[in-house]
Amino acid sequence: MKIKWLGHACFLITSISGVKILTDPFDDTVGYRLPEEEADIVLTSHNHFDHNNIDVVKGSFTHINEPGKTTVKGIQITGVSTYHDENKGSKRGKNIVFKMDIDGVRVCHCGDLGHVLTEEQVKEIGDVDVLLVPVGGTFTVDAAGAMQVVKQLKPAVTIPMHYKTEDLSFNIDGVDKFLELAGGGQRIKRQEIEIDTQTLSNYLGVVVLDYK
Repeated sequence: MKIKWLGHACFLITSISGVKILTDPFDDTVGYRLPEEEADIVLTSHNHFDHNNIDVVKGSFTHINEPGKTTVKGIQITGVSTYHDENKGSKRGKNIVFKMDIDGVRVCHCGDLGHVLTEEQVKEIGDVDVLLVPVGGTFTVDAAGAMQVVKQLKPAVTIPMHYKTEDLSFNIDGVDKFLELAGGGQRIKRQEIEIDTQTLSNYLGVVVLDYK
């Protein structure tokens, strides 16, 4: 499959058979170019403007914005209820962590996760091969919190998201703090990687994508 970072928490994931999954599309206030992509499945982790702009998505798609288990076009999707902050949602509400089984690779998108996971949530999410995790803090877990989530879920590959770049309009931390705690990572200077069960080992550890 292909994993393409469109900025912020938005990824376009394309299976070998061509099924397209878009996560957390944002609006034009975020700073990145709008993710005007065609998709078969759209996942939105919560109902905030920088994660739920489904109006920009092209094509006829299935929109999933609730916890639970479902299968769409052969893609098994598990949504786990979490919170957008460390106080059980009292500040910013709820958040959904989505795990997708795509071509035998288990991809987990954390949305705007605002806390370290509970044991029950870790169990509900289950095994993870590729983790897409926010690291910028302020509105989500920070670098240290993100590292704890990585240790909890034990992915083979971790792709940081939701951090400050030159285009992002939000004032949050960049990716460097997370990389320091992680002991480094691969900056591959591409927007997209292609990965499957045979090539996971090529990207072990932290992989930083370039949205441009």
